[in-house]
Amino acid sequence: MVFLVIRVRSDRGVTKKIRDTMAMLNLTRVNHAVLVPETSSYEGMLKKVKDYVTWGKVDSETIQNILSQRGRMIGDKPLTDSDVNSGSSFSTINEFSDALSSGEVTTKEIEGLKPVFRLHPPRGSKGWGGIKRSFSVGGALGYRGDDIKELVMRMM
Repeated sequence: MVFLVIRVRSDRGVTKKIRDTMAMLNLTRVNHAVLVPETSSYEGMLKKVKDYVTWGKVDSETIQNILSQRGRMIGDKPLTDSDVNSGSSFSTINEFSDALSSGEVTTKEIEGLKPVFRLHPPRGSKGWGGIKRSFSVGGALGYRGDDIKELVMRMM
């Protein structure tokens, strides 16, 4: 499986360790998202920055939507099937998203694919629901499990 991690808050007044951890996750700006594998080292990093990001497990269909709508190549060109075919061993975005969701490959597999997905702020009346509270009490921070899919659809 793979986690989708979205940065919710800025790093003003944050300790250097947390700021460095967010930089290691490639989360340099608010509303940026990355796909990270579900490993113990990444889980430790996510627990460290839990007060500034939200994350959850995503399936192949959600990854396919993110890649096709928000995936960018170097030069800010949208990701297409021909880019996937020429830059990797996969022929379509669908095949690549299946491999990503199972944890076989990472976004580094496609040469020239930017690892960060720039998203809109959440649409709808709820918005983030509060960026200073955890998801379990009605806010936006921390682990959200499968509910990350609904958030991502509101942000695309």
